Amino acid sequence: MALKGNLKDFSLTQILNLANLARKTGMLHLEQPATPGASLFFREGKLIDANLESQATEVTTLLARIGKISSEQQKSVLSQASVRTDKEMGLLLINMGYVTQADILQSVRSHLLDIIYLLFTWPDGAFRFEPGVMPSDDRITVPIYLEGVIMEGTRRIQEWEMLQDELPDLDMAVKFSSRPSTNLRDINLSVDEWRVISFINPRNSIKQIADVNKMNEFQIRKIVYRMLSAGLVELIQPEGAAPKRLLTRPQGVPPTTPVTRRPSTALATAGGPASVPAPETSARPSRNVIMRLIDRIKKL
Repeated sequence: MALKGNLKDFSLTQILNLANLARKTGMLHLEQPATPGASLFFREGKLIDANLESQATEVTTLLARIGKISSEQQKSVLSQASVRTDKEMGLLLINMGYVTQADILQSVRSHLLDIIYLLFTWPDGAFRFEPGVMPSDDRITVPIYLEGVIMEGTRRIQEWEMLQDELPDLDMAVKFSSRPSTNLRDINLSVDEWRVISFINPRNSIKQIADVNKMNEFQIRKIVYRMLSAGLVELIQPEGAAPKRLLTRPQGVPPTTPVTRRPSTALATAGGPASVPAPETSARPSRNVIMRLIDRIKKL
């Protein structure tokens, strides 16, 4: 018999504690309006697989996402695979010398954790646990103990609330600071941060940058907040956008309580998320600023 409910009444932390302590085996499906659903699979109380309905989960995609294989290597493997199952493609990748078994397991593990940590930020949503339901046999599964997941998820909830409070409006844009802070010495930019930097432009909102890089709100807020804290960028109104009233917290709402906001407005240019405009010459930050920034990073 399936266990059903809503995350408002029975949180994900409580569900995971139940799955862990009762050594549950089965599938947990979660969904909320206008958001792709997610499925988590457990075997004897351990997380073994996860997927988002809107996200590709092929092993080649996961490896390319973390930089373990190039787009050319991904295309080569896909062209040679007679059946595109994860296990066959994983074996083909290893035989071609592109990755090791450890690389594959690392990419799968990172993917599972990214999904479950994202779900910790859902304040509500329907859930359904179906005992005994397992992922297909061709999936590569990695067992993950839930104790550490629960502790890290709880920490991320607190971080998520802080990020919402510090950076509530994703319709704002960012521009490079003309004089980067001396905190730059402490910055080690990740691949995702470099992707965000490539779209920094007074005409591009933070929401647009997230959409074109396929990042969720937690990821983009964390990256932009880190850059703001380091003094690399500063918040501005998007060029061409009507001035917006500053957001204020409703009376009586504590700082760590997320404030409900309306959905972000449409992109400034037609065509949807995939058509976020490339930086224009007139709006592009000074080349000298960017080159000084890159030179300083290289010298650290």
